[in-house]
Amino acid sequence: MISRSEILSTLSQYNESDIKIGTLCSHSSLQIFHGARREGIPSVGIVLKENKPYYESFTNALPEMFLEVQDYKEIMTDNFQKKLISENVIIIPHGSLVEYIGAENLLERFRVPMFGNRLTLYWESDRRRQRRWLKEAGVNSPTIYENPSNIDKPVIVKLHGAKGGRGYFKASNSQEFFTKFNELRMRKLISSLDDIIIEEFIAGVRYYPHFFLSILEEKNLPGLDEGRLELLGIDRRLEVIDEIHRGLPLIIEDYLDYTVTGNVGVVVREKYLVDLLRYAVRIVSSARKLFYPGLIGPFCLETIYNPARGFIVFEVSARIVAGTNLYPDGSPYSTYYYDEPMSMGRRIAKEIRRAVNLNSLHKLVY
Repeated sequence: MISRSEILSTLSQYNESDIKIGTLCSHSSLQIFHGARREGIPSVGIVLKENKPYYESFTNALPEMFLEVQDYKEIMTDNFQKKLISENVIIIPHGSLVEYIGAENLLERFRVPMFGNRLTLYWESDRRRQRRWLKEAGVNSPTIYENPSNIDKPVIVKLHGAKGGRGYFKASNSQEFFTKFNELRMRKLISSLDDIIIEEFIAGVRYYPHFFLSILEEKNLPGLDEGRLELLGIDRRLEVIDEIHRGLPLIIEDYLDYTVTGNVGVVVREKYLVDLLRYAVRIVSSARKLFYPGLIGPFCLETIYNPARGFIVFEVSARIVAGTNLYPDGSPYSTYYYDEPMSMGRRIAKEIRRAVNLNSLHKLVY
């Protein structure tokens, strides 16, 4: 694994008067570029050549520079990384970057400074490690089945990593599990039981609150070791299975798919905000203990609200999530922190700009 000292050594060579924000043209890049523009920071878009004209068409979210690639594998080459470093680029990780490049590659071979703590990639890329994180935090989480033969109630089976729901399936018993598991294996989406996690299926309403932890600001909530925690938005995800009613009375197999296709904005009952913030503080505190300095910047708790059990956290996305794309001019919650439009992309840029002004950029980068 590339050490933080090595990354900070690279950062020390940067011209901080010419810092640029860079990311892959996918996932949440438009709001990242748009937010950087609003904060007066140049940005760099890493784009597949055939996709460039489409990103150029969004004139208010246009990066100052495009770096074209024929294949995402080019990003890992020494020459491409040297180009990013020569341009003083701070990379903003998002789900597409992690999925297309691979968490292991980013941890072991990617030498460009990244915003946040790249150790989060290690902890979020494997659901078993995530389970340890949630347990350490002491938040409600679903029961996990280590042995498929022990399935005694409905479960949802998930693949590791940022798959966007691709390949997920439900099962009610071990026989149904193995039938569907073997189908996935034949499609080469998985190769063994190590590639999946079997999780108790919980009925309820899904909420995905988006948080930002600033370690440059004063502590604002009890239980935080340092920093200001902000709730900047909440979304729900639109999955193919959400349209299953359209197949009634006959259920078409194609509807039984958990692939995320979009997001919709929501607000929760105000009394639930206390629960969500309290859980977020616990997640932040446990992260700091498990992989110091823990979370930096954006993260999302993936939750289900069940009337009998309250909020149940089934996953943490330790980076910007696509649901934040709903709020390029801010959400109903960001309004309570800022008197100006504040997307998550802009909030990242604001933090980087403030760190440069305080000579503290090294605190935000690994």
